Amino acid sequence: MQITGNHQMARIVRHNDESVREGYIRNGGKEVKLFTSALKAFQCNNRIVMAQRKHLDDFLRGRIIGRLECGRTQLEVSEELGIAKSVISRLWQRFQDDGNVSRCYSTCRPRVTTPNEDRYLAVTAKRNRRSTASDLSRQLSSATGTTVSRQTVYRRLGHIGLYARRPVRCVPLTATHRLAWSRDMHCGHRNSGLV
Repeated sequence: MQITGNHQMARIVRHNDESVREGYIRNGGKEVKLFTSALKAFQCNNRIVMAQRKHLDDFLRGRIIGRLECGRTQLEVSEELGIAKSVISRLWQRFQDDGNVSRCYSTCRPRVTTPNEDRYLAVTAKRNRRSTASDLSRQLSSATGTTVSRQTVYRRLGHIGLYARRPVRCVPLTATHRLAWSRDMHCGHRNSGLV
Protein backbone atom coordinates (compact mmCIF):
# COMPACT_ATOMS: atom_id res chain seq x y z
CA MET A 1 0.00 0.00 0.00
CA GLN A 2 1.27 3.44 -0.84
CA ILE A 3 0.71 6.49 1.36
CA THR A 4 1.66 9.87 0.04
CA GLY A 5 2.84 12.40 2.58
CA ASN A 6 4.94 15.50 1.90
CA HIS A 7 5.40 14.26 -1.67
CA GLN A 8 7.35 11.22 -0.44
CA MET A 9 6.23 7.67 -0.98
CA ALA A 10 6.14 5.39 2.05
CA ARG A 11 5.31 1.71 2.28
CA ILE A 12 3.48 0.13 5.21
CA VAL A 13 4.76 -3.24 6.38
CA ARG A 14 2.16 -4.96 8.53
CA HIS A 15 3.05 -7.35 11.33
CA ASN A 16 0.70 -10.19 12.36
CA ASP A 17 -1.90 -9.01 9.79
CA GLU A 18 -4.24 -8.43 12.74
CA SER A 19 -4.92 -4.76 12.42
CA VAL A 20 -3.74 -1.68 10.67
CA ARG A 21 -2.81 -0.14 14.04
CA GLU A 22 0.44 -2.08 14.21
CA GLY A 23 2.65 -1.11 11.34
CA TYR A 24 5.86 0.54 10.32
CA ILE A 25 6.67 3.11 7.69
CA ARG A 26 9.76 2.25 5.72
CA ASN A 27 11.02 5.44 4.15
CA GLY A 28 14.33 4.98 2.43
CA GLY A 29 16.36 2.73 4.70
CA LYS A 30 14.84 4.02 7.92
CA GLU A 31 11.98 2.20 9.64
CA VAL A 32 9.62 4.30 11.80
CA LYS A 33 6.76 2.97 13.93
CA LEU A 34 3.37 4.02 12.59
CA PHE A 35 0.58 4.96 15.01
CA THR A 36 -3.12 5.15 14.24
CA SER A 37 -3.07 8.93 14.44
CA ALA A 38 -0.53 8.97 11.62
CA LEU A 39 -2.44 6.40 9.60
CA LYS A 40 -5.05 8.28 7.62
CA ALA A 41 -5.87 5.59 5.09
CA PHE A 42 -5.86 1.83 4.85
CA GLN A 43 -5.95 -0.64 2.01
CA CYS A 44 -9.23 -2.19 0.92
CA ASN A 45 -9.38 -4.29 -2.26
CA ASN A 46 -6.26 -2.69 -3.78
CA ARG A 47 -7.44 0.88 -3.27
CA ILE A 48 -6.97 3.41 -0.51
CA VAL A 49 -10.03 4.19 1.59
CA MET A 50 -10.02 7.11 4.00
CA ALA A 51 -10.54 6.19 7.65
CA GLN A 52 -13.95 7.09 9.05
CA ARG A 53 -14.26 9.79 11.70
CA LYS A 54 -15.64 8.40 14.96
CA HIS A 55 -16.71 10.06 18.18
CA LEU A 56 -15.01 9.13 21.43
CA ASP A 57 -17.20 7.36 23.96
CA ASP A 58 -17.37 8.52 27.57
CA PHE A 59 -15.15 5.68 28.83
CA LEU A 60 -12.34 6.59 26.45
CA ARG A 61 -12.67 10.27 27.38
CA GLY A 62 -12.29 9.27 31.03
CA ARG A 63 -9.18 7.23 30.22
CA ILE A 64 -7.64 10.20 28.42
CA ILE A 65 -8.34 12.62 31.27
CA GLY A 66 -7.07 10.09 33.82
CA ARG A 67 -3.77 9.67 32.00
CA LEU A 68 -3.33 13.42 31.65
CA GLU A 69 -4.03 13.92 35.35
CA CYS A 70 -1.40 11.29 36.19
CA GLY A 71 1.21 13.50 34.55
CA ARG A 72 1.52 12.05 31.07
CA THR A 73 1.96 14.48 28.21
CA GLN A 74 -0.65 14.96 25.52
CA LEU A 75 1.71 13.51 22.93
CA GLU A 76 2.27 10.35 24.99
CA VAL A 77 -1.48 9.84 25.48
CA SER A 78 -2.04 10.51 21.79
CA GLU A 79 0.48 7.87 20.75
CA GLU A 80 -0.69 5.30 23.32
CA LEU A 81 -4.35 5.47 22.39
CA GLY A 82 -3.92 6.22 18.71
CA ILE A 83 -5.89 9.46 18.80
CA ALA A 84 -4.85 12.74 17.20
CA LYS A 85 -3.09 15.17 19.52
CA SER A 86 -5.52 17.94 18.56
CA VAL A 87 -8.42 15.85 19.89
CA ILE A 88 -6.56 15.22 23.15
CA SER A 89 -5.72 18.92 23.47
CA ARG A 90 -9.32 20.01 22.84
CA LEU A 91 -10.67 17.50 25.35
CA TRP A 92 -8.16 18.54 28.02
CA GLN A 93 -8.94 22.24 27.46
CA ARG A 94 -12.68 21.62 27.80
CA PHE A 95 -12.10 19.60 30.97
CA GLN A 96 -10.03 22.42 32.48
CA ASP A 97 -12.59 25.07 31.51
CA ASP A 98 -15.78 23.55 32.88
CA GLY A 99 -14.86 20.12 34.26
CA ASN A 100 -17.05 18.38 31.72
CA VAL A 101 -15.91 15.96 29.04
CA SER A 102 -19.31 14.80 27.80
CA ARG A 103 -20.14 15.31 24.17
CA CYS A 104 -22.40 18.26 23.34
CA TYR A 105 -25.13 16.70 21.23
CA SER A 106 -26.85 19.82 19.98
CA THR A 107 -25.56 23.16 18.87
CA CYS A 108 -28.74 24.19 17.10
CA ARG A 109 -31.52 26.43 18.32
CA PRO A 110 -33.53 24.98 21.23
CA ARG A 111 -37.08 23.81 20.57
CA VAL A 112 -39.93 26.13 21.50
CA THR A 113 -42.15 23.34 22.78
CA THR A 114 -41.40 20.63 25.29
CA PRO A 115 -42.34 16.97 24.69
CA ASN A 116 -45.31 17.43 27.05
CA GLU A 117 -46.56 20.37 24.99
CA ASP A 118 -46.15 18.32 21.81
CA ARG A 119 -48.30 15.57 23.35
CA TYR A 120 -50.87 18.18 24.40
CA LEU A 121 -51.06 19.41 20.79
CA ALA A 122 -51.51 15.85 19.51
CA VAL A 123 -54.26 15.00 22.01
CA THR A 124 -56.09 18.27 21.35
CA ALA A 125 -55.89 17.77 17.59
CA LYS A 126 -57.18 14.20 17.85
CA ARG A 127 -60.10 15.19 20.09
CA ASN A 128 -61.26 17.95 17.77
CA ARG A 129 -60.35 16.99 14.21
CA ARG A 130 -61.87 20.16 12.75
CA SER A 131 -59.70 22.57 14.74
CA THR A 132 -57.23 24.63 12.73
CA ALA A 133 -53.57 25.19 13.48
CA SER A 134 -54.37 28.71 14.71
CA ASP A 135 -56.98 27.30 17.10
CA LEU A 136 -54.49 24.74 18.41
CA SER A 137 -51.86 27.43 18.84
CA ARG A 138 -54.29 29.56 20.86
CA GLN A 139 -55.32 26.59 23.01
CA LEU A 140 -51.69 25.72 23.72
CA SER A 141 -50.93 29.33 24.60
CA SER A 142 -53.85 29.55 27.02
CA ALA A 143 -53.05 26.18 28.62
CA THR A 144 -49.27 26.42 29.00
CA GLY A 145 -48.32 30.00 28.23
CA THR A 146 -46.09 28.96 25.31
CA THR A 147 -46.75 30.92 22.13
CA VAL A 148 -46.05 29.02 18.91
CA SER A 149 -46.70 29.79 15.26
CA ARG A 150 -49.08 27.96 12.93
CA GLN A 151 -46.11 26.49 11.09
CA THR A 152 -44.72 25.01 14.31
CA VAL A 153 -48.09 23.38 14.99
CA TYR A 154 -48.09 21.95 11.44
CA ARG A 155 -44.60 20.50 11.95
CA ARG A 156 -45.33 19.00 15.37
CA LEU A 157 -48.52 17.34 14.13
CA GLY A 158 -46.81 16.22 10.93
CA HIS A 159 -44.18 14.33 12.96
CA ILE A 160 -46.90 12.13 14.45
CA GLY A 161 -48.75 11.69 11.16
CA LEU A 162 -51.58 14.23 11.50
CA TYR A 163 -51.91 16.32 8.37
CA ALA A 164 -54.47 18.88 7.24
CA ARG A 165 -57.40 17.32 5.39
CA ARG A 166 -60.67 18.73 4.21
CA PRO A 167 -63.74 16.95 5.55
CA VAL A 168 -65.47 15.01 2.80
CA ARG A 169 -69.04 16.00 2.08
CA CYS A 170 -71.19 13.10 1.05
CA VAL A 171 -74.91 12.45 0.88
CA PRO A 172 -76.33 10.85 3.99
CA LEU A 173 -77.21 7.29 3.12
CA THR A 174 -79.86 5.82 5.37
CA ALA A 175 -81.89 2.66 4.86
CA THR A 176 -84.70 4.63 3.16
CA HIS A 177 -82.27 6.27 0.74
CA ARG A 178 -80.77 2.92 -0.24
CA LEU A 179 -84.24 1.41 -0.70
CA ALA A 180 -85.32 4.31 -2.92
CA TRP A 181 -82.15 4.01 -4.99
CA SER A 182 -82.59 0.27 -5.52
CA ARG A 183 -86.25 0.74 -6.55
CA ASP A 184 -85.24 3.40 -9.04
CA MET A 185 -82.54 1.16 -10.48
CA HIS A 186 -84.87 -1.85 -10.62
CA CYS A 187 -87.60 0.04 -12.43
CA GLY A 188 -85.13 1.55 -14.87
CA HIS A 189 -85.90 5.15 -13.99
CA ARG A 190 -82.25 6.07 -14.00
CA ASN A 191 -80.10 5.76 -17.05
CA SER A 192 -77.17 3.92 -15.58
CA GLY A 193 -75.74 2.48 -18.75
CA LEU A 194 -75.99 -1.05 -17.38
CA VAL A 195 -77.77 -3.70 -19.43
